[in-house]
Amino acid sequence: MQPNNSPSRRTRRIIAAIASIAALGMALAGCGTGGSSADGDTTDQVITVNNVEPSANLLPGNTNDMAGWKVVTQLYEGLVTFSDNGELVYADAESIKPNDDASQYTVTLRDGLQFSDGTPITADTYAKSWSFAANAANGQLGAAIFSTIKGYDELQDPKVDKDAQLSGLKVVDEHTLQVTLNAPDSSFPYKVGDVAFLPITDAAIKDPDTYGERPVGNGPYTLKAWNHDQSIELVPNAKYSGPRTVKNGGVTFVLYTDVQTAYADVESGNLDVIDTIPASSLGVYQQEEGIQTFNKPGPGFKSFTIPESLKHFSGEEGRLRRAAISRAVDRAEIVKTVLYGTATVATDFTAPTIAGYSKDLKGADVLDYDEQDAKELWAKADAISKWDGSFRIAYSADSGDKPRVEAIANSIKNALGIDASAYAIPTQKELSSAIHDRTIDAAFLQGLQSDYPYPEGYLVQAYDSAYADGKGLNNGDYKSSQFDRLMDDAARQTETSAAIDYYHQAEELLFEDLPVVPLWYANVTAAAGEQVRNVEFNYMGVPKYYELTK
Repeated sequence: MQPNNSPSRRTRRIIAAIASIAALGMALAGCGTGGSSADGDTTDQVITVNNVEPSANLLPGNTNDMAGWKVVTQLYEGLVTFSDNGELVYADAESIKPNDDASQYTVTLRDGLQFSDGTPITADTYAKSWSFAANAANGQLGAAIFSTIKGYDELQDPKVDKDAQLSGLKVVDEHTLQVTLNAPDSSFPYKVGDVAFLPITDAAIKDPDTYGERPVGNGPYTLKAWNHDQSIELVPNAKYSGPRTVKNGGVTFVLYTDVQTAYADVESGNLDVIDTIPASSLGVYQQEEGIQTFNKPGPGFKSFTIPESLKHFSGEEGRLRRAAISRAVDRAEIVKTVLYGTATVATDFTAPTIAGYSKDLKGADVLDYDEQDAKELWAKADAISKWDGSFRIAYSADSGDKPRVEAIANSIKNALGIDASAYAIPTQKELSSAIHDRTIDAAFLQGLQSDYPYPEGYLVQAYDSAYADGKGLNNGDYKSSQFDRLMDDAARQTETSAAIDYYHQAEELLFEDLPVVPLWYANVTAAAGEQVRNVEFNYMGVPKYYELTK
Protein backbone atom coordinates (compact mmCIF):
# COMPACT_ATOMS: atom_id res chain seq x y z
CA MET A 1 0.00 0.00 0.00
CA GLN A 2 1.24 3.49 -0.81
CA PRO A 3 0.80 6.13 1.89
CA ASN A 4 -1.28 9.23 1.44
CA ASN A 5 0.37 12.05 -0.49
CA SER A 6 -0.31 14.85 1.96
CA PRO A 7 2.77 17.06 2.55
CA SER A 8 3.17 15.99 6.17
CA ARG A 9 6.53 15.56 7.85
CA ARG A 10 5.43 11.99 8.50
CA THR A 11 4.46 10.84 5.02
CA ARG A 12 6.26 7.53 4.68
CA ARG A 13 6.51 4.93 1.98
CA ILE A 14 5.62 1.67 3.66
CA ILE A 15 5.04 -1.79 2.32
CA ALA A 16 1.89 -2.67 4.21
CA ALA A 17 -0.72 -5.36 3.95
CA ILE A 18 -3.96 -4.35 5.60
CA ALA A 19 -5.89 -7.16 7.23
CA SER A 20 -3.79 -9.92 5.75
CA ILE A 21 -1.29 -12.12 7.50
CA ALA A 22 -0.63 -14.08 4.32
CA ALA A 23 -0.03 -11.05 2.12
CA LEU A 24 3.36 -10.41 3.68
CA GLY A 25 4.45 -14.04 3.66
CA MET A 26 6.88 -13.22 0.86
CA ALA A 27 8.64 -10.60 3.00
CA LEU A 28 11.38 -12.52 4.78
CA ALA A 29 14.54 -11.83 6.75
CA GLY A 30 17.23 -13.48 8.81
CA CYS A 31 20.06 -15.90 8.27
CA GLY A 32 19.66 -19.39 6.90
CA THR A 33 20.65 -22.56 8.69
CA GLY A 34 21.73 -24.41 5.58
CA GLY A 35 25.16 -24.89 4.06
CA SER A 36 27.71 -22.14 3.78
CA SER A 37 31.28 -21.78 2.61
CA ALA A 38 34.24 -19.85 3.81
CA ASP A 39 34.56 -16.14 3.08
CA GLY A 40 36.31 -15.60 -0.22
CA ASP A 41 34.60 -18.54 -1.97
CA THR A 42 33.66 -17.49 -5.47
CA THR A 43 32.23 -19.12 -8.55
CA ASP A 44 31.53 -18.21 -12.15
CA GLN A 45 28.27 -20.10 -12.11
CA VAL A 46 24.92 -18.32 -12.45
CA ILE A 47 22.45 -18.70 -9.58
CA THR A 48 18.75 -19.13 -10.34
CA VAL A 49 16.17 -17.69 -7.93
CA ASN A 50 12.39 -17.24 -7.92
CA ASN A 51 10.48 -14.06 -8.65
CA VAL A 52 7.36 -12.86 -10.45
CA GLU A 53 7.05 -10.32 -13.25
CA PRO A 54 7.59 -6.82 -11.78
CA SER A 55 4.49 -4.64 -11.91
CA ALA A 56 6.35 -1.59 -13.29
CA ASN A 57 9.60 -0.78 -15.08
CA LEU A 58 13.00 -1.00 -13.40
CA LEU A 59 13.47 2.64 -12.38
CA PRO A 60 14.00 3.05 -8.62
CA GLY A 61 11.39 5.79 -8.20
CA ASN A 62 8.79 3.67 -9.94
CA THR A 63 9.34 0.51 -7.88
CA ASN A 64 6.47 -0.30 -5.52
CA ASP A 65 6.38 -4.09 -5.32
CA MET A 66 8.71 -6.74 -3.93
CA ALA A 67 9.25 -8.29 -7.35
CA GLY A 68 10.70 -5.06 -8.69
CA TRP A 69 12.55 -4.32 -5.45
CA LYS A 70 14.49 -7.58 -5.66
CA VAL A 71 15.85 -6.68 -9.08
CA VAL A 72 16.28 -2.91 -8.79
CA THR A 73 18.30 -3.15 -5.57
CA GLN A 74 20.80 -5.38 -7.38
CA LEU A 75 21.13 -3.01 -10.34
CA TYR A 76 21.63 0.12 -8.23
CA GLU A 77 23.50 1.23 -5.12
CA GLY A 78 22.39 4.09 -2.88
CA LEU A 79 23.91 6.30 -0.23
CA VAL A 80 23.46 3.58 2.37
CA THR A 81 22.59 -0.06 2.69
CA PHE A 82 21.86 -2.14 5.80
CA SER A 83 23.29 -5.12 7.62
CA ASP A 84 21.21 -8.27 8.06
CA ASN A 85 19.90 -6.98 11.40
CA GLY A 86 19.11 -3.48 10.15
CA GLU A 87 22.26 -1.55 11.03
CA LEU A 88 23.15 1.33 8.70
CA VAL A 89 26.11 0.76 6.37
CA TYR A 90 27.50 3.56 4.16
CA ALA A 91 27.65 2.73 0.45
CA ASP A 92 27.90 5.68 -1.98
CA ALA A 93 27.97 8.03 1.01
CA GLU A 94 31.10 8.69 2.99
CA SER A 95 29.00 10.44 5.65
CA ILE A 96 25.52 11.84 6.34
CA LYS A 97 25.67 14.50 9.05
CA PRO A 98 22.69 16.32 10.64
CA ASN A 99 22.55 19.86 11.97
CA ASP A 100 21.64 20.49 15.61
CA ASP A 101 17.96 19.50 15.30
CA ALA A 102 18.08 17.02 12.37
CA SER A 103 16.24 19.43 10.05
CA GLN A 104 19.15 19.65 7.62
CA TYR A 105 21.70 17.06 6.51
CA THR A 106 25.04 17.26 4.71
CA VAL A 107 25.72 14.25 2.50
CA THR A 108 29.31 13.61 1.44
CA LEU A 109 29.93 11.12 -1.37
CA ARG A 110 32.86 8.75 -1.82
CA ASP A 111 35.39 9.43 -4.57
CA GLY A 112 35.31 7.61 -7.89
CA LEU A 113 31.63 6.69 -8.02
CA GLN A 114 30.30 5.75 -11.46
CA PHE A 115 27.49 3.98 -13.27
CA SER A 116 28.18 0.75 -15.13
CA ASP A 117 28.59 2.70 -18.40
CA GLY A 118 31.33 4.86 -16.86
CA THR A 119 29.16 7.94 -16.24
CA PRO A 120 30.37 9.69 -13.04
CA ILE A 121 28.05 9.88 -10.02
CA THR A 122 28.13 13.23 -8.24
CA ALA A 123 26.06 15.21 -5.76
CA ASP A 124 24.26 16.68 -8.78
CA THR A 125 23.35 13.15 -9.90
CA TYR A 126 21.58 12.51 -6.60
CA ALA A 127 19.86 15.92 -6.59
CA LYS A 128 18.48 15.38 -10.10
CA SER A 129 17.48 11.76 -9.43
CA TRP A 130 15.54 12.63 -6.28
CA SER A 131 13.87 15.62 -7.92
CA PHE A 132 12.85 13.50 -10.91
CA ALA A 133 11.28 10.88 -8.65
CA ALA A 134 9.53 13.49 -6.46
CA ASN A 135 8.14 15.56 -9.35
CA ALA A 136 4.48 14.72 -9.99
CA ALA A 137 4.91 15.42 -13.71
CA ASN A 138 7.11 12.33 -13.98
CA GLY A 139 4.50 10.00 -12.48
CA GLN A 140 6.85 7.97 -10.31
CA LEU A 141 5.06 5.62 -7.89
CA GLY A 142 7.49 6.25 -5.03
CA ALA A 143 7.24 10.04 -5.04
CA ALA A 144 5.69 10.36 -1.57
CA ILE A 145 8.87 9.27 0.23
CA PHE A 146 10.39 12.67 -0.68
CA SER A 147 7.61 14.66 1.01
CA THR A 148 9.79 15.55 4.00
CA ILE A 149 12.27 17.41 1.75
CA LYS A 150 11.67 21.14 1.31
CA GLY A 151 10.10 21.95 -2.03
CA TYR A 152 8.15 18.71 -2.40
CA ASP A 153 4.79 20.50 -2.21
CA GLU A 154 5.66 22.76 -5.13
CA LEU A 155 6.51 19.73 -7.27
CA GLN A 156 2.98 18.36 -6.78
CA ASP A 157 1.39 21.21 -8.75
CA PRO A 158 -0.36 19.70 -11.81
CA LYS A 159 1.28 22.38 -13.98
CA VAL A 160 4.83 21.87 -12.69
CA ASP A 161 7.63 21.53 -15.23
CA LYS A 162 8.95 17.96 -15.37
CA ASP A 163 12.51 19.25 -14.89
CA ALA A 164 11.70 21.30 -11.77
CA GLN A 165 13.94 20.49 -8.82
CA LEU A 166 13.42 20.08 -5.08
CA SER A 167 14.33 23.43 -3.54
CA GLY A 168 15.62 21.70 -0.40
CA LEU A 169 18.53 20.16 -2.31
CA LYS A 170 21.69 22.26 -2.68
CA VAL A 171 24.71 20.94 -4.57
CA VAL A 172 27.64 22.41 -2.62
CA ASP A 173 30.30 20.74 -4.76
CA GLU A 174 30.85 17.53 -6.70
CA HIS A 175 30.91 15.42 -3.53
CA THR A 176 28.60 17.37 -1.23
CA LEU A 177 24.81 17.62 -1.16
CA GLN A 178 22.96 19.70 1.44
CA VAL A 179 19.41 18.53 2.19
CA THR A 180 16.94 20.83 3.96
CA LEU A 181 13.81 19.17 5.36
CA ASN A 182 10.37 20.57 6.14
CA ALA A 183 10.80 19.52 9.78
CA PRO A 184 13.28 17.57 11.92
CA ASP A 185 13.59 13.92 10.94
CA SER A 186 16.11 11.68 12.68
CA SER A 187 15.15 8.80 10.38
CA PHE A 188 16.52 10.51 7.27
CA PRO A 189 19.87 8.63 7.15
CA TYR A 190 17.86 5.39 7.17
CA LYS A 191 15.16 6.67 4.86
CA VAL A 192 17.65 7.32 2.06
CA GLY A 193 18.07 3.54 2.00
CA ASP A 194 14.60 3.34 0.43
CA VAL A 195 14.62 2.16 -3.17
CA ALA A 196 13.26 5.49 -4.47
CA PHE A 197 16.44 7.30 -3.31
CA LEU A 198 18.70 5.30 -5.66
CA PRO A 199 20.49 7.39 -8.33
CA ILE A 200 19.79 7.23 -12.06
CA THR A 201 21.64 8.62 -15.07
CA ASP A 202 20.79 11.86 -16.86
CA ALA A 203 19.90 9.71 -19.86
CA ALA A 204 17.30 7.84 -17.79
CA ILE A 205 15.77 11.13 -16.65
CA LYS A 206 15.47 12.26 -20.27
CA ASP A 207 14.11 8.92 -21.53
CA PRO A 208 12.60 6.99 -18.57
CA ASP A 209 10.60 4.61 -20.75
CA THR A 210 13.69 3.27 -22.52
CA TYR A 211 15.87 3.16 -19.43
CA GLY A 212 13.11 1.60 -17.37
CA GLU A 213 13.33 -1.37 -19.72
CA ARG A 214 17.12 -1.29 -20.11
CA PRO A 215 18.43 0.35 -16.92
CA VAL A 216 22.01 1.49 -16.47
CA GLY A 217 22.76 1.34 -12.77
CA ASN A 218 25.61 1.45 -10.29
CA GLY A 219 24.91 -1.69 -8.25
CA PRO A 220 26.71 -5.02 -8.00
CA TYR A 221 24.98 -6.32 -11.15
CA THR A 222 24.00 -5.08 -14.60
CA LEU A 223 21.04 -6.17 -16.67
CA LYS A 224 21.83 -8.74 -19.38
CA ALA A 225 18.26 -9.46 -20.47
CA TRP A 226 14.66 -8.99 -19.36
CA ASN A 227 12.54 -11.63 -21.01
CA HIS A 228 9.11 -10.52 -19.88
CA ASP A 229 7.11 -13.12 -17.95
CA GLN A 230 10.02 -15.56 -18.26
CA SER A 231 13.28 -14.37 -16.71
CA ILE A 232 15.48 -11.42 -15.73
CA GLU A 233 19.20 -12.10 -16.19
CA LEU A 234 21.84 -10.16 -14.24
CA VAL A 235 25.64 -10.29 -14.58
CA PRO A 236 28.34 -8.78 -12.31
CA ASN A 237 29.13 -5.07 -12.72
CA ALA A 238 32.89 -4.66 -13.21
CA LYS A 239 32.75 -0.99 -12.19
CA TYR A 240 31.02 -1.58 -8.86
CA SER A 241 33.06 -0.54 -5.79
CA GLY A 242 30.48 -0.73 -2.99
CA PRO A 243 30.19 -3.00 0.07
CA ARG A 244 28.38 -5.90 -1.67
CA THR A 245 31.11 -8.07 -3.21
CA VAL A 246 29.71 -10.41 -5.88
CA LYS A 247 30.78 -14.04 -5.46
CA ASN A 248 28.94 -15.64 -8.39
CA GLY A 249 28.78 -15.39 -12.16
CA GLY A 250 25.36 -13.76 -12.16
CA VAL A 251 21.79 -14.15 -10.96
CA THR A 252 18.81 -15.15 -13.08
CA PHE A 253 15.34 -14.44 -11.72
CA VAL A 254 12.97 -17.09 -13.04
CA LEU A 255 9.52 -15.47 -13.26
CA TYR A 256 6.76 -17.75 -11.95
CA THR A 257 3.01 -17.34 -11.78
CA ASP A 258 2.64 -20.11 -9.18
CA VAL A 259 4.84 -20.46 -6.09
CA GLN A 260 4.05 -24.17 -5.91
CA THR A 261 5.74 -24.66 -9.27
CA ALA A 262 8.81 -22.76 -8.06
CA TYR A 263 9.00 -24.94 -4.96
CA ALA A 264 8.73 -28.10 -7.07
CA ASP A 265 11.62 -26.79 -9.21
CA VAL A 266 13.83 -26.41 -6.12
CA GLU A 267 12.94 -29.95 -5.06
CA SER A 268 13.83 -31.31 -8.50
CA GLY A 269 17.04 -29.30 -8.81
CA ASN A 270 15.77 -26.97 -11.55
CA LEU A 271 15.89 -23.84 -9.32
CA ASP A 272 18.63 -22.96 -6.85
CA VAL A 273 16.78 -20.80 -4.29
CA ILE A 274 13.16 -19.98 -3.41
CA ASP A 275 12.44 -17.23 -0.87
CA THR A 276 8.90 -18.21 0.11
CA ILE A 277 7.32 -21.56 0.82
CA PRO A 278 3.77 -22.25 -0.44
CA ALA A 279 1.21 -22.48 2.35
CA SER A 280 0.41 -26.08 1.47
CA SER A 281 4.00 -27.09 2.23
CA LEU A 282 4.69 -25.10 5.41
CA GLY A 283 3.95 -28.06 7.65
CA VAL A 284 6.37 -30.42 5.94
CA TYR A 285 9.04 -28.46 4.08
CA GLN A 286 11.54 -28.52 6.96
CA GLN A 287 11.49 -32.32 6.91
CA GLU A 288 12.05 -32.58 3.15
CA GLU A 289 15.19 -34.44 2.07
CA GLY A 290 17.44 -33.21 -0.70
CA ILE A 291 17.02 -29.47 0.01
CA GLN A 292 18.22 -26.91 2.54
CA THR A 293 15.46 -25.18 4.50
CA PHE A 294 15.33 -21.87 6.34
CA ASN A 295 13.06 -20.54 9.08
CA LYS A 296 14.25 -17.36 10.84
CA PRO A 297 12.67 -14.19 12.30
CA GLY A 298 11.74 -11.58 9.71
CA PRO A 299 10.58 -7.95 9.30
CA GLY A 300 6.82 -8.48 8.93
CA PHE A 301 4.85 -7.36 12.02
CA LYS A 302 1.44 -9.04 12.47
CA SER A 303 -1.37 -7.85 14.72
CA PHE A 304 -5.11 -7.37 14.95
CA THR A 305 -6.83 -4.07 15.53
CA ILE A 306 -9.79 -3.53 17.86
CA PRO A 307 -11.25 -0.14 16.87
CA GLU A 308 -12.19 2.12 19.76
CA SER A 309 -15.46 2.75 17.95
CA LEU A 310 -16.63 -0.79 18.74
CA LYS A 311 -19.10 -1.12 21.60
CA HIS A 312 -17.32 -1.77 24.95
CA PHE A 313 -13.89 -0.78 23.58
CA SER A 314 -13.64 2.93 24.35
CA GLY A 315 -12.07 4.63 27.37
CA GLU A 316 -10.90 2.68 30.42
CA GLU A 317 -13.31 -0.16 29.72
CA GLY A 318 -11.80 -0.60 26.27
CA ARG A 319 -8.25 -0.49 27.62
CA LEU A 320 -9.03 -3.27 30.09
CA ARG A 321 -10.80 -5.41 27.49
CA ARG A 322 -7.97 -5.09 24.96
CA ALA A 323 -5.48 -6.14 27.62
CA ALA A 324 -7.69 -9.07 28.60
CA ILE A 325 -7.99 -10.21 25.00
CA SER A 326 -4.25 -9.90 24.48
CA ARG A 327 -3.63 -12.07 27.56
CA ALA A 328 -6.17 -14.58 26.23
CA VAL A 329 -4.28 -15.25 22.97
CA ASP A 330 -1.89 -18.19 23.26
CA ARG A 331 0.53 -16.96 20.62
CA ALA A 332 3.19 -19.60 21.22
CA GLU A 333 0.71 -22.45 20.79
CA ILE A 334 -0.77 -20.95 17.61
CA VAL A 335 2.70 -20.41 16.13
CA LYS A 336 3.59 -24.01 16.96
CA THR A 337 0.44 -25.82 15.84
CA VAL A 338 -1.12 -23.60 13.17
CA LEU A 339 1.89 -21.80 11.69
CA TYR A 340 4.17 -24.83 12.05
CA GLY A 341 6.77 -22.73 13.81
CA THR A 342 7.19 -20.34 10.87
CA ALA A 343 6.65 -17.19 12.92
CA THR A 344 8.21 -15.61 16.02
CA VAL A 345 6.02 -14.45 18.91
CA ALA A 346 5.94 -10.64 19.08
CA THR A 347 7.68 -8.77 21.89
CA ASP A 348 7.28 -5.21 20.55
CA PHE A 349 5.62 -3.19 17.76
CA THR A 350 8.47 -3.34 15.20
CA ALA A 351 10.35 -6.50 14.08
CA PRO A 352 13.56 -8.43 14.84
CA THR A 353 15.47 -7.05 11.86
CA ILE A 354 14.79 -3.40 12.77
CA ALA A 355 17.07 -0.98 14.61
CA GLY A 356 15.83 -0.68 18.18
CA TYR A 357 13.90 -3.97 18.24
CA SER A 358 13.46 -5.01 21.87
CA LYS A 359 12.40 -7.97 23.98
CA ASP A 360 12.53 -6.00 27.25
CA LEU A 361 10.04 -3.15 27.04
CA LYS A 362 7.97 -2.27 30.09
CA GLY A 363 4.43 -3.59 29.73
CA ALA A 364 5.32 -6.25 27.14
CA ASP A 365 4.04 -8.92 29.55
CA VAL A 366 0.55 -8.07 28.26
CA LEU A 367 1.53 -10.30 25.34
CA ASP A 368 2.07 -13.31 27.61
CA TYR A 369 -0.73 -15.86 27.66
CA ASP A 370 -2.31 -15.83 31.13
CA GLU A 371 -5.88 -17.11 31.39
CA GLN A 372 -6.35 -16.04 35.00
CA ASP A 373 -5.11 -12.51 34.44
CA ALA A 374 -7.25 -12.28 31.30
CA LYS A 375 -10.38 -13.17 33.28
CA GLU A 376 -9.54 -10.68 36.03
CA LEU A 377 -9.03 -7.85 33.53
CA TRP A 378 -12.30 -8.76 31.81
CA ALA A 379 -14.12 -8.71 35.15
CA LYS A 380 -12.77 -5.22 35.88
CA ALA A 381 -14.12 -4.08 32.53
CA ASP A 382 -17.48 -5.69 33.29
CA ALA A 383 -17.61 -3.64 36.48
CA ILE A 384 -17.62 -0.53 34.28
CA SER A 385 -20.11 -1.84 31.73
CA LYS A 386 -21.39 -5.42 31.50
CA TRP A 387 -20.28 -7.22 28.34
CA ASP A 388 -22.93 -8.27 25.83
CA GLY A 389 -22.76 -9.52 22.28
CA SER A 390 -19.90 -11.31 20.58
CA PHE A 391 -16.28 -10.57 19.65
CA ARG A 392 -15.40 -11.06 15.99
CA ILE A 393 -12.10 -10.89 14.12
CA ALA A 394 -12.49 -10.13 10.40
CA TYR A 395 -10.33 -11.56 7.65
CA SER A 396 -10.69 -12.01 3.90
CA ALA A 397 -11.81 -15.43 2.69
CA ASP A 398 -9.34 -15.26 -0.21
CA SER A 399 -6.30 -14.68 2.04
CA GLY A 400 -5.71 -18.13 3.48
CA ASP A 401 -5.89 -16.66 6.99
CA LYS A 402 -8.87 -18.71 8.16
CA PRO A 403 -6.94 -21.26 10.31
CA ARG A 404 -5.01 -18.51 12.08
CA VAL A 405 -8.01 -16.34 12.80
CA GLU A 406 -10.04 -19.29 14.03
CA ALA A 407 -7.18 -20.28 16.35
CA ILE A 408 -6.98 -16.73 17.76
CA ALA A 409 -10.75 -16.55 18.25
CA ASN A 410 -10.90 -19.98 19.89
CA SER A 411 -8.09 -19.05 22.29
CA ILE A 412 -10.02 -15.92 23.34
CA LYS A 413 -13.27 -17.84 23.61
CA ASN A 414 -11.76 -20.55 25.79
CA ALA A 415 -9.87 -18.19 28.08
CA LEU A 416 -12.61 -15.61 28.64
CA GLY A 417 -15.72 -17.74 28.19
CA ILE A 418 -17.24 -15.33 25.70
CA ASP A 419 -18.60 -15.77 22.20
CA ALA A 420 -15.58 -15.10 19.95
CA SER A 421 -15.37 -16.08 16.30
CA ALA A 422 -13.65 -15.58 12.96
CA TYR A 423 -15.59 -13.32 10.59
CA ALA A 424 -14.99 -13.95 6.89
CA ILE A 425 -15.37 -11.16 4.36
CA PRO A 426 -15.33 -12.50 0.78
CA THR A 427 -12.34 -10.64 -0.68
CA GLN A 428 -9.30 -8.67 0.42
CA LYS A 429 -10.58 -5.72 -1.59
CA GLU A 430 -13.91 -5.70 0.26
CA LEU A 431 -12.19 -6.04 3.63
CA SER A 432 -9.74 -3.22 2.87
CA SER A 433 -12.61 -0.99 1.75
CA ALA A 434 -14.60 -1.71 4.93
CA ILE A 435 -11.55 -0.87 7.05
CA HIS A 436 -10.79 2.30 5.13
CA ASP A 437 -14.40 3.47 5.12
CA ARG A 438 -14.79 2.61 8.83
CA THR A 439 -17.85 0.48 8.10
CA ILE A 440 -16.38 -2.68 9.58
CA ASP A 441 -18.05 -3.73 12.84
CA ALA A 442 -15.35 -6.07 14.09
CA ALA A 443 -11.69 -6.39 14.96
CA PHE A 444 -9.46 -7.16 11.96
CA LEU A 445 -6.05 -8.54 11.06
CA GLN A 446 -3.29 -6.20 9.98
CA GLY A 447 0.29 -6.59 8.76
CA LEU A 448 3.05 -4.01 8.42
CA GLN A 449 6.57 -3.85 7.03
CA SER A 450 8.67 -0.76 6.43
CA ASP A 451 10.91 -0.24 3.41
CA TYR A 452 13.75 0.82 5.70
CA PRO A 453 14.77 -0.79 9.01
CA TYR A 454 13.98 2.01 11.44
CA PRO A 455 11.28 2.24 14.15
CA GLU A 456 9.72 5.36 12.63
CA GLY A 457 8.67 3.28 9.62
CA TYR A 458 6.57 1.06 11.88
CA LEU A 459 5.28 3.49 14.50
CA VAL A 460 4.34 6.81 12.92
CA GLN A 461 1.81 5.92 10.23
CA ALA A 462 0.30 3.13 12.28
CA TYR A 463 -0.35 5.03 15.54
CA ASP A 464 0.21 8.79 15.16
CA SER A 465 -2.92 10.95 15.32
CA ALA A 466 -2.08 12.56 11.98
CA TYR A 467 -2.65 9.19 10.32
CA ALA A 468 -6.01 8.39 11.87
CA ASP A 469 -9.40 8.93 10.22
CA GLY A 470 -8.39 7.33 6.94
CA LYS A 471 -5.25 9.40 6.40
CA GLY A 472 -2.76 6.59 6.90
CA LEU A 473 -2.39 3.17 8.48
CA ASN A 474 -3.80 4.17 11.88
CA ASN A 475 -6.91 2.13 11.15
CA GLY A 476 -8.09 1.93 14.74
CA ASP A 477 -8.08 5.76 14.88
CA TYR A 478 -5.83 5.75 17.95
CA LYS A 479 -5.13 9.27 19.17
CA SER A 480 -2.69 10.09 21.93
CA SER A 481 -1.05 13.49 22.28
CA GLN A 482 1.61 11.87 24.46
CA PHE A 483 2.48 9.37 21.73
CA ASP A 484 2.56 12.16 19.12
CA ARG A 485 4.97 14.19 21.28
CA LEU A 486 7.28 11.21 21.63
CA MET A 487 7.34 10.82 17.83
CA ASP A 488 8.22 14.52 17.51
CA ASP A 489 10.95 14.17 20.14
CA ALA A 490 12.40 11.14 18.36
CA ALA A 491 12.44 13.02 15.07
CA ARG A 492 14.56 15.84 16.53
CA GLN A 493 17.38 13.59 17.73
CA THR A 494 20.69 13.56 15.91
CA GLU A 495 21.89 10.26 17.38
CA THR A 496 20.11 7.01 16.57
CA SER A 497 20.44 5.74 20.14
CA ALA A 498 18.72 8.86 21.51
CA ALA A 499 15.89 8.57 18.98
CA ILE A 500 15.41 4.90 19.84
CA ASP A 501 15.03 5.82 23.50
CA TYR A 502 11.99 7.92 22.57
CA TYR A 503 10.63 5.20 20.30
CA HIS A 504 10.88 2.73 23.19
CA GLN A 505 8.98 5.12 25.46
CA ALA A 506 6.31 5.36 22.77
CA GLU A 507 6.07 1.57 22.50
CA GLU A 508 5.65 1.26 26.25
CA LEU A 509 2.72 3.66 25.95
CA LEU A 510 1.31 1.46 23.18
CA PHE A 511 1.48 -1.54 25.51
CA GLU A 512 -0.74 0.38 27.94
CA ASP A 513 -3.28 1.40 25.30
CA LEU A 514 -3.01 -1.50 22.80
CA PRO A 515 -4.34 0.27 19.69
CA VAL A 516 -3.42 -3.03 18.03
CA VAL A 517 -2.82 -6.40 19.65
CA PRO A 518 0.63 -7.66 18.54
CA LEU A 519 0.71 -11.31 17.46
CA TRP A 520 3.96 -12.41 15.82
CA TYR A 521 6.59 -11.66 13.19
CA ALA A 522 6.53 -13.56 9.90
CA ASN A 523 9.62 -15.73 9.55
CA VAL A 524 11.89 -16.50 6.66
CA THR A 525 10.42 -19.58 5.05
CA ALA A 526 12.77 -20.46 2.25
CA ALA A 527 14.60 -23.35 0.61
CA ALA A 528 17.64 -24.00 -1.56
CA GLY A 529 19.15 -26.91 -3.39
CA GLU A 530 21.86 -28.88 -1.62
CA GLN A 531 24.40 -27.58 -4.12
CA VAL A 532 23.93 -23.95 -3.07
CA ARG A 533 26.24 -22.31 -0.56
CA ASN A 534 26.27 -19.04 1.38
CA VAL A 535 22.48 -18.86 1.62
CA GLU A 536 21.67 -15.89 3.83
CA PHE A 537 18.94 -13.24 3.90
CA ASN A 538 19.03 -9.47 4.30
CA TYR A 539 17.05 -7.10 6.52
CA MET A 540 14.08 -7.27 4.12
CA GLY A 541 14.10 -11.06 4.14
CA VAL A 542 15.37 -11.26 0.57
CA PRO A 543 18.30 -13.55 -0.28
CA LYS A 544 21.70 -11.87 -0.37
CA TYR A 545 22.03 -12.69 -4.04
CA TYR A 546 25.59 -11.46 -4.41
CA GLU A 547 26.86 -14.01 -1.83
CA LEU A 548 25.18 -17.09 -3.32
CA THR A 549 27.50 -19.71 -4.81
CA LYS A 550 27.33 -23.33 -5.93
